[in-house]
Amino acid sequence: MQKQPIGIFDSGVGGTSIWREITATLPNEDTIYLADSKYAPYGKRPASEIIELSSKNTEKLIDFGCKIIVVACNTATTNAIKALRLKYKLPFIGIEPAIKPAAIRTQTKKVGVLATKGTLSSKLFAKTSDLYTGNIELIEVIGTGLVELIEEGKINSPEMHKLLSLYIQPMVKKNIDYLVLGCSHYPYLIPLLRQMLPNHVTIIDSGQAVARQTKAILQKYTLLNPDRKPGTHTLFTNGNLFSLQEILKPNLVDYSVSGLRF
Repeated sequence: MQKQPIGIFDSGVGGTSIWREITATLPNEDTIYLADSKYAPYGKRPASEIIELSSKNTEKLIDFGCKIIVVACNTATTNAIKALRLKYKLPFIGIEPAIKPAAIRTQTKKVGVLATKGTLSSKLFAKTSDLYTGNIELIEVIGTGLVELIEEGKINSPEMHKLLSLYIQPMVKKNIDYLVLGCSHYPYLIPLLRQMLPNHVTIIDSGQAVARQTKAILQKYTLLNPDRKPGTHTLFTNGNLFSLQEILKPNLVDYSVSGLRF
């Protein structure tokens, strides 16, 4: 089991932001990544369908022999990870908006959350929010259309600038000092967000925390790869191969990208 790969999936190419952190934190581990771009974004789908898609991806990664699965999708985590853990025996790592650190550190008591509808409307997000934000105002904004533009390779397009500005300005007017990114696609928007946000606003995403948790769980179950050679990395997409290839540039590790029907 130790030499088997880490499996990672997302509703598209955005979860590669999590994959990057995992490969940096665990350089000796092999990885297999599934970009389920055919059904992206999950955020506009009902919970039952999100669970079905997440199960499909999990079973494909199990077929590849993965020893642990990282659900690199906020919407899939908040809607499906409980069902996945009940159905399958291997360990799962989830990702959800990092509300806690923002709530602890905010000085203005105003925290922005940019996420998908599926994440913001989930029971898990509501539970986390209630737990940490008793005296804090959350300014929640649904990032409609952002995932689609990222999937199309239009990160720096006029459409992206216009849409992102529309979502960010209400948060700035509310005087947020933290912006929590609640979608694994959104870290690719950080350069644009830096241009739009005041200097005092801190952007938080969950990538490094997920990578650390993945390492901790591998250690707990004695699943760390004992080999000292660099890991091998294979990424698959059932969507546009070019979009996946483009978002991976530049990268510090060697990898292969292929199309796959799933």
